[in-house]
Amino acid sequence: MLYPHEILKKYWKFETFKSPQEEIIESVLNNIDTLALLPTGGGKSVCFQVPALAKQGICIVISPLVALINDQVENLKKKGIKAIALTGGLKYEEVDTMLDNCIYGNYKFLYLSPERLQQELVLDRIKQMPVSLIAVDEAHCISEWGHDFRPAYRNCYELRKVFPHINIIALTASATPEVAKDIIDNLQLENTKVFKKSFARPNISLRVIDEIDKLYRTELILKKTHGSSIIYVRNRKACIDISNLLNEKGVSSTFYHGGISSDEKNKKLNQWLNNEVKTMVATNAFGMGIDKPDVRTVIHLSLPDTLENYYQEAGRCGRDGKKAQAVILKNKDDENQVKQQFLSVLPNVEFVKLVYRKLNNYFQVPYGEGENNRFSLHFNNFCKTYSFKPTLTYNAMKVLDKYSIISLSENFNKKTTLQFITSNHELFKYMDRNPGTENICQSILRTYGGIFDMETKVNTSLIAAKTSSTEEKVYRVLKQLENDNIIKCNIQNTDAEITFLVPREDDKTINVIAKYIKQQNILKAKKVQAVINYMNNNEVCKSIQLLNYFGEKNTPPCGICSVCKSNNNKNSTEILNAIAGEIIRCLKKQPLSSRDLIQNLTFNEEAVLYAIQMLLEQEKITINQINQYQIIE
Repeated sequence: MLYPHEILKKYWKFETFKSPQEEIIESVLNNIDTLALLPTGGGKSVCFQVPALAKQGICIVISPLVALINDQVENLKKKGIKAIALTGGLKYEEVDTMLDNCIYGNYKFLYLSPERLQQELVLDRIKQMPVSLIAVDEAHCISEWGHDFRPAYRNCYELRKVFPHINIIALTASATPEVAKDIIDNLQLENTKVFKKSFARPNISLRVIDEIDKLYRTELILKKTHGSSIIYVRNRKACIDISNLLNEKGVSSTFYHGGISSDEKNKKLNQWLNNEVKTMVATNAFGMGIDKPDVRTVIHLSLPDTLENYYQEAGRCGRDGKKAQAVILKNKDDENQVKQQFLSVLPNVEFVKLVYRKLNNYFQVPYGEGENNRFSLHFNNFCKTYSFKPTLTYNAMKVLDKYSIISLSENFNKKTTLQFITSNHELFKYMDRNPGTENICQSILRTYGGIFDMETKVNTSLIAAKTSSTEEKVYRVLKQLENDNIIKCNIQNTDAEITFLVPREDDKTINVIAKYIKQQNILKAKKVQAVINYMNNNEVCKSIQLLNYFGEKNTPPCGICSVCKSNNNKNSTEILNAIAGEIIRCLKKQPLSSRDLIQNLTFNEEAVLYAIQMLLEQEKITINQINQYQIIE
């Protein structure tokens, strides 16, 4: 048997472990139930992969994300380690063969989602495996107080019942004390050793900046900093637009979101990893499982939905221990936007009941029947039939799926996608020659920006309504445009498959999960409010705010966040007076904006802004009608 340090050197090419990896591995090798709370970049996977390789037998790994499972399995295979992933879309025969390989094929890792533990075939075959360790990754998903509660994670306890003498390691990068207790209770961990590395990242300057012109400030930050950067934005279109704008400004950039092909994702990721481009503009789909040590800057142009997610995203900079910065650019509209995006679309219990009843009516499922019946669903037609708002309805169906009332196919949120592959000029010539296409083409162009640049999801029901037409006619026109090489198109008439998992009992069915729906909605509101509080609190050190949220108390101010720097500036009268003198000198020549003053002076931005405020309060300067500062004569 190889020892942990030998395994680390052989497969990972490292000489030493990060703290507290070695202590965690020792706990696992001593067959002790273990909870590892490690921040992003703390090397969680090593904590179960190394002891699993040291033990005889196979390690069962529960993980919630297909992308993360595939990434870890591919990395293990590249190291010459035998690993299998039971992801979605596999046929029964394929799953059967893969499970047999785990029993007889000397595999070291079996990765699967918690939902797989509900399958009799999977659980039955696992019982026959020489299991040496059970690893529950992203363990916060097991807690109803967690930001990512996933009821199927409660199935992990089935493994404890099957293997009562096999120890469990649970791992997460984001757990409050309440969530950590819930993990231990739900997995029924015994005599648990808890390892918690401080969430403090002393090399990262956490900054929140008020800014009307976010793009200008982004450009300024990126041009002043060296090394790689990530910019997080709200949607796919913003990824493309901002990346294009940065390239125009001389900041090399590419973009990444869930709508681009796997080949494109790999190409863009490699460009960024190999420093061929400086900046990655992305939705929050980017970053999981990616460890690039030299990221110097992470910028959020839109607010995250939870501090847990923000901590993980911000923590993707400075992993090499060198100075880095995580910046939120905010303005007066952000608070309403984050509430609109994440809270206004949460379905309440009554709406979930209504959607469930209508689904049963839509498919004519008799009361008391319907279990395991499968149907194809045209989502837009369903919403139109009952005058439902699509986003709210989609979220209600996700609730029904989450609590195993129904099962949604993986392609549920796929819609018709299209991209114009001709020039604007040629398109208008085509519409002149084919007047029957003009109304629908014009409506698509007005509704979807960037449709010449990328494949775009198109709501055919919406286009039909806007053009006083029918979806059938929209489909006919799209087919004609595709045949005439005007568009590249993927038409999807059925965008969901629904399987009813329990007999129809209408409100009784939902009453069982009603308290969880209410609880999760309240929790979501609290999580969003915590983000807003963090954004607006300019009195307490930003690092202290985050650490308090994760249960770390009595921590000292970091000295480098936007609050600490502002406080330092307030306390340094001599420096402030010097900056104020430089501002007066500049304004004697001509009125200038704050942007101009920051560019012209060599002092840090927070100090210049505080000196401007001081001069305004002393009535030595004023603001003119075009938002420039000038000396009061």
